[in-house]
Amino acid sequence: MSALKFTHHLHRPIFVAATRQHVGKTSVSLALTAGLKKRFNKIGFVKPVGQQHLIVQSQSSGLDVRVDKDVKLVREHFDLSHLDYKDMSPVIIPPGYTRDYIDGKVSRHDQLRSIHQAFNAQAEITDMLLLEGTGHIGVGSCVNANNAQVAAMVGADMVLVANGGVGSAFDSLDLNYNMCKSNGVRIAGVIINKVMPDKMEQTRKYMSALLKNNWGVPLLGVVPDKPFLGCPALADLERLFKTELLSGHEHRMRHYNVDGINLVTTSLGRFLENLRDKPARTMYVTHVTRNDIVLGFLAEHQRRMAEGKIFEAALVLCGRKGRYDLFPEIKDMIKSLNAPVLHITDSTYKAMETMHHFTPKLNIDDTSRVDQAVSHYEPHIDFDLLLKRTSKARSSFDEPAVERTSFDEPGWENRNT
Repeated sequence: MSALKFTHHLHRPIFVAATRQHVGKTSVSLALTAGLKKRFNKIGFVKPVGQQHLIVQSQSSGLDVRVDKDVKLVREHFDLSHLDYKDMSPVIIPPGYTRDYIDGKVSRHDQLRSIHQAFNAQAEITDMLLLEGTGHIGVGSCVNANNAQVAAMVGADMVLVANGGVGSAFDSLDLNYNMCKSNGVRIAGVIINKVMPDKMEQTRKYMSALLKNNWGVPLLGVVPDKPFLGCPALADLERLFKTELLSGHEHRMRHYNVDGINLVTTSLGRFLENLRDKPARTMYVTHVTRNDIVLGFLAEHQRRMAEGKIFEAALVLCGRKGRYDLFPEIKDMIKSLNAPVLHITDSTYKAMETMHHFTPKLNIDDTSRVDQAVSHYEPHIDFDLLLKRTSKARSSFDEPAVERTSFDEPGWENRNT
């Protein structure tokens, strides 16, 4: 393989990875893309190893290519039209890929060559490169392409993302940090995400101290929690349950707080009271056989519409497939109106449990949530410090100036007491 071609870049590539899944890595990547785009002429974006993928068309070849879903999101949202899809997502790991790799049907050399070629293609036409990893640092180890190995291959500096807290966050960071160090990857800094607003300063103070004293690494940002970003849209629930709204399709991008879901087991009268007293944008869940609740919901929707009022409630109907179903006449009534009604062929308990444990992912169709993620995260990241850390003029990082104590030395337990 030829040498990596980013000699004209003034900064080393930045690789974003997380301590685990669902900690906000993509949100951080979006915010970094937004901030870097303001500071450089042309930026590149690569997801070296992806899993959930889409089919798109390569601009240069006109052929269909598979890319990670985050690649499509970043390219389209930020209009990175100078980047060819074929150079943005070089390795995709679909189901069965690991078995093929172990059986020798996929070679490590081919994987690395694909990443190398994609990296070089972007390096030639950009002046800054951002890479987004997959999951925690170790993801991809079974095919010898984990985040640390890839970052080392392309000479990228790592930004680690962890969820809020101090002790537990640092513990999880330490595992990922050590894998980076074992692969010779430098840590540019850490971003702590989803921090309770009243814990911001405490987290900043103590996490900064832990990072500096143990690793000599700075805290690049502390991002407060924003519950809206974890609220699924109705379109997310359609994908989650592999179904479609029976009505209210124009409201597919309306978001609901799953912590505020209201399970309806009461009488129609009490349900109507709740419908009028609870927050307007509340999701109600009931069994598919509760025709009285369905008709009451539709009637209240019609009443609000007739009075020119906004109706933002949604109704989810549940019932195990093959045992319970909607009466055709009820289904026709639902479809004749525009009230958001979703039919799920799971038990009420299973549907509720699934929604409560679901973490919606950012996607190109949900522009409202993507815009809010960028505007929320970007101001909390210290771009000046990040670029100072990744400058090629900075050949080495400061190591932590702390005294190391070996547990094998006699009397270690009495030190610093």
